[in-house]
Amino acid sequence: MAIAKAERLMNLALCLLGTRRPLSKRELRESIEAYLEAGSDDGFNRMFERDKDDLRELGLVIDTVENLDGETGYVARRDSNRLPAITLDAEEAAALGLAAKVWQQARLAGAASGALQKLRAAGMPEAEDSYEAHHSALEPRIPVHEAAFEPLMLACRDRRAVVFDYRKANAAKPEQRQVEPWTLECWRGHWYLAGWDRERRAERVFRLSRITGRVRSRTGGFTAPVPDVVTVRETVESWAGETATRSALIRLRSGCGYPLRARAVSSRELGDGWDELEIPYGHGLDAWLVEFGPDVVVLEPADLRADVVDRLRAVAKV
Repeated sequence: MAIAKAERLMNLALCLLGTRRPLSKRELRESIEAYLEAGSDDGFNRMFERDKDDLRELGLVIDTVENLDGETGYVARRDSNRLPAITLDAEEAAALGLAAKVWQQARLAGAASGALQKLRAAGMPEAEDSYEAHHSALEPRIPVHEAAFEPLMLACRDRRAVVFDYRKANAAKPEQRQVEPWTLECWRGHWYLAGWDRERRAERVFRLSRITGRVRSRTGGFTAPVPDVVTVRETVESWAGETATRSALIRLRSGCGYPLRARAVSSRELGDGWDELEIPYGHGLDAWLVEFGPDVVVLEPADLRADVVDRLRAVAKV
């Protein structure tokens, strides 16, 4: 079905770009085989309107023109849909090359490599700097190990609702979630999905490593408005504990928990292989501390300690 729709959209785009005059719905229906098989006029009209909206969302500029007889026609003029020449200097080319290397461990590696080849064929200069000589020693990467990443990335792009099983850190069993995905964010080496939870009727953030099983698509459009990128990013950071409102005091085993040490406001040695750290306390810190297991003991505040204990007990029951 996806291939059939893609072929239909391609044929419609070629018809609109290849004509010298606006084409009516009737002419387009007679020119595209998939439209001939649509059956009723209502079925064709619904299909055509969806296809036209999809092409416009993809960036194709479609003009609507009314002829002398009052009939509506459609055309995609080449001058309105022609991209300007791409000119990049050496520094910009180096930045693109560096960005492509970031995705070498993900399924996006092929797309990133293909995009670079096309840009170089169009005259983009080769990056010549000291980075290439030392990339084997230090190379930025974004790891993507979760099977849910690719289907969720595509669902975010296509504005398509999904359903998946999700196990919270303090839950013994996963629960099914129906989500309208907004965007994916990488924070401290972990991927998070921000979106609208249909059953809870609120925005939620999900850590991809806690998604179990397969991500399935759902029909129908989004039921909630999609916020701007800045708002979504702030939601991810807040949920993951980036927005701190208080401080927490913890004991940390010596030689362990370097991410916690990096965030510490202060630290001191306690002896016997333990250190005491003061770290910012925000929403989601309890889930993060649980990941360090027996190497972390929460001293205060009491509510954070209780949350961590509850999560550990839930994990022990699994």
